Amino acid sequence: MEGSIVEALVGLSAIGKGLAYGLAAIGPGIGIGIVGGKALEAMARQPEMAGRIQSTMFIAIAFTEALALLGFVLTFLL
Repeated sequence: MEGSIVEALVGLSAIGKGLAYGLAAIGPGIGIGIVGGKALEAMARQPEMAGRIQSTMFIAIAFTEALALLGFVLTFLL
């Protein structure tokens, strides 16, 4: 009886970790989509600034991706 309770708790823990990381990945995914879309819009409006906009876009994507990696690490720390 006691072994099955422990196994159930381990299973629920794994489900909770997967759910936590899945939810943590949604925000950065949406953020990267918004950053990319707005950068393309800005480059279409001002093509002469495309290089500067693109470099700023990559920096913003890196910071946004850091949030996804933070969520991944926190999943294992739970």
